[in-house]
Amino acid sequence: MKTIKQPPRTKFIFITGGVLSSLGKGLAAASIGALLESRGLTITMQKLDPYINVDPGTMNPFQHGEVYVTDDGAETDLDLGHYERYTSAKLGQRHNYTSGRIYHSVITKERQGKYLGGTVQVIPHITDEIKNAINQLDGDADVAIVEIGGTIGDIEGLPFLEAIRQFRLDVGRENSLFIHVTWVPYLKAAGEVKTKPTQHSVKELRAIGIQPDILLCRTETLLTPELKGKISLFCNVPTDAVITAQDVESIYEVPLCFHREGLDNKILELLNVWTGAPRIEPWEELIRKIKNPAHRVLIGIIGKYVDLKESYKSLHEALVHGGVANDTQVELRYVNAEDLESKPAKELLAGCHGILVPGGFGRRGVDGKIRAITYARENKIPYFGICLGMQLAVIEFARLSGMKDANSNEFTADTQHPVIYLMKEWFDHRTNQKQVRDESSDMGGTLRLGSYPCDLKQGTLAFAAYGEKSINERHRHRYEFNCAFREKLEKKGLIISGTSPDDTLVEIVELADHPWFLGCQFHPEFQSKPMTPHPLFRDFIKAALEFSRKIC
Repeated sequence: MKTIKQPPRTKFIFITGGVLSSLGKGLAAASIGALLESRGLTITMQKLDPYINVDPGTMNPFQHGEVYVTDDGAETDLDLGHYERYTSAKLGQRHNYTSGRIYHSVITKERQGKYLGGTVQVIPHITDEIKNAINQLDGDADVAIVEIGGTIGDIEGLPFLEAIRQFRLDVGRENSLFIHVTWVPYLKAAGEVKTKPTQHSVKELRAIGIQPDILLCRTETLLTPELKGKISLFCNVPTDAVITAQDVESIYEVPLCFHREGLDNKILELLNVWTGAPRIEPWEELIRKIKNPAHRVLIGIIGKYVDLKESYKSLHEALVHGGVANDTQVELRYVNAEDLESKPAKELLAGCHGILVPGGFGRRGVDGKIRAITYARENKIPYFGICLGMQLAVIEFARLSGMKDANSNEFTADTQHPVIYLMKEWFDHRTNQKQVRDESSDMGGTLRLGSYPCDLKQGTLAFAAYGEKSINERHRHRYEFNCAFREKLEKKGLIISGTSPDDTLVEIVELADHPWFLGCQFHPEFQSKPMTPHPLFRDFIKAALEFSRKIC
C-alpha cells in the first residue's frame, strides 16, 4: 500500500472496545455520528469485524444477532443499522469488512500472482489490505467513523489494531483520533466504583502502540471529578477526555448524554475542526415523546430467536419509531413460535393489540406462526407479516381457500399447492442482469438482497401508508410468492397491493375483510429511523391503537 502523501480529505475516528463485549461501541459510534451531523458536518461510517466469516449472512442469530441489509445488498453487522438510524449516512459493501473478507482478498491476489512471488504475511499484506479498505472512505465525507469489532486482547483483532496504528502514522495525528470504550463497574458489595479494568484495558492498548485520545467509560452512575482524575492519571488521557457513558433508559438518549459531557467539543478540538453550535433539539424532542407517551399498545412478536432480542434489533427499533409517530408507548411481548404449537394462541397472545411475524429461515416454529396468523385473522387483530411472515400469511389463506396442503417448497416438496417456491431467476435492476439460482447454490450471498422497486395499487393499505405509487425496499430472502396461484387466491379475497414493476414478483399482500392485515416480502425495518418512522410501522401501530380502543 502506498503511504498517503497528500493530507486526507476526510478526518478519521477509530473506536475500539475493552474489558468485555456488549459495551455499546456501535451505539457510541452512531451517537458520535449524530452529534457531528448536528453540527453541520458530513459523516460516513465503517465496521471492521475480526471474525473469519466472509459476512454474517450465514451466521446463527443466537451467536451474532440480526443481519442488517443495505441498499446495495450487503449482509452486514447489526451495528450498521445503528449507524443508518442515527445518521443520514448511506452504507453498503464498502462499510463492513471481516477478517474472512480481508484474507479472501489477499489470498485471491496471491493466487493471481499479484505479489510477484513474495512471501505473503500479516504485516504488511493483511494490514495493507485493511488500510486499503479504510482508505476507500477518504473524500466521502468530512469525518469517517470506523469501529473495530471485538475486544482488546482478542487474538483475531490484532491485525486491525496494527492497521489503524499504522494508519495514524500515514495521515498524522491532526487527521485521526482514537476513542476507546471501556467499563467502569460499580461493586455493590464494596460500595465502590472500580477503575482497574479500564486501566488494564488501556495498558493493553498502549502495549501495541495505540494511545487513546478519548475514553468513553461505560458506567451505571456519573463519574465524579476524582474518578475522572484517577483514570486520567493512570491512562495518560486528559481529564476532559474522560467521558462518562452512563446507562440510560432509551438508547436515543446517548447523543444527548455525550453532548452534556462535552464529547463533541473534544473531538472537534483534537481534529482541529471548526463548526457551528449543534442542533440537538430534534433529539431532545424525540426523548420527550418517548418518555411521555399519551397511549400504550401491546404487540406480540412471534419468532424462534426470541431468547436473543438482538436477533430482531431493527424490528424492535422500528416498532418504537412507529410508537413515536402515534404518541404511543409500544410494549413488546416476544412469543416463542414453538410454544404456540402446544399451547392455545388465545392464552399466549391474550391482550395483544397487534401481532407481528418477522422474517426467518427453516421449518422450525412454522406451525406456531401460522396459528398466530389464524388467531389474528379470526379476531380482526391488526397483523403485520414481514418476509417469512408474509409467506406464511399466504399459506394460511390458501389453506382456508381450499388448498388444504398449501405450503412452501422451503419446508416440503410434497405438496400440490406450493404457493411459496424457490425463485430461480429474477432481474437485478442494479446490475441490469438476470440472476440465476437453484437448490445447489451456495448458502452465503445468494439470496435476493438489497433494494428493489415496488409499484403499489391504489385504494390499499399499502398505498395509504406510503402515499405514493412507486417505492424501493430492501430484501433478504430466497423464496417467493408463486404467481401460478395468484389468480385463484385473488378470486378468494387476497389483495395483491404491491408488485415488481414488471408485475412478476408479488411484494405486498392484504386481506379484504380485515381492518389491517398486511404482509410484505421485503424488510421495511431496515429503513425506519427515529425521526422518520417507516410508513408501514407507523400505520401498524396506528391500527393497533385503534383496536385497543375498541376492546376497552
